[in-house]
Amino acid sequence: MEKLLIVDGHNLLWQMYCGMPSRIVNEDGKAIHGTMGFVGGLIKIIKMTEPTRIIILFDGEHENDRTELSADYKANRDTGVIGNDLFVQLADIYSALDFMKIKYKEITELVEADDVISSYAHVYGKDIKIVISSFDSDFFQLIDENVSILRYRGVNTVICDIKYVQDKYGILPKQYADFKSLTGDNSDNIKGAEKVGIKTAAVLINQFGSLQNVLTNVEKIKKPSIRDSILRNIERLRINYKLIKLDANYISDYKKDSHLCVGDEK
Repeated sequence: MEKLLIVDGHNLLWQMYCGMPSRIVNEDGKAIHGTMGFVGGLIKIIKMTEPTRIIILFDGEHENDRTELSADYKANRDTGVIGNDLFVQLADIYSALDFMKIKYKEITELVEADDVISSYAHVYGKDIKIVISSFDSDFFQLIDENVSILRYRGVNTVICDIKYVQDKYGILPKQYADFKSLTGDNSDNIKGAEKVGIKTAAVLINQFGSLQNVLTNVEKIKKPSIRDSILRNIERLRINYKLIKLDANYISDYKKDSHLCVGDEK
């Protein structure tokens, strides 16, 4: 069976850049350790997953619908000088991918790469196996029988499937956006409802089935402190869901890339 590897480009770059033991420069004094880490990590991921097709997606430098929805969204990600040193290496990474004949795309539409990855999973996941390489837990909502998430950590790499999400959170992957809307997400600067942690959110989602049902039936929540917290934060929780739920409406543009592959011969 064919297997598509989708790599969250900026996520892998940041991970490998921060994981390098020291800053490395070339003979011209240009930083190259991000490039070295990215290419090295990518090669290991390819060997682990043995895909028949590959696409690497990078976020573009633009605003998107989520930042318009909430000014606080990812406002905690101040990369500063480190970020400048990191992202100037993108051109070298693109050159390396061209040399390796690996398809990549920088998203220029007013969406995030996450939504394009979601679209790929929606289009191709019905027919082939898909592995998404990323540490972004939002991708857990895409997991199903054909879609899994690879969290690359060298020998400690983890493949996240349906059982992984059930064991870790006590919910189904398709409920992850509802669940995460309640708990919030510190990495994206999304604040959840006070007093609602992982265990409480799982209980609520399993009891009511979805975030919308939790909000509709909030008066049925037995614990007063949790009920009051949900009532105080209804509008925030609705916004959270819009921030966390991945969109799959970019299918028409990306279904054209049916030739995505490792090399030209496949």
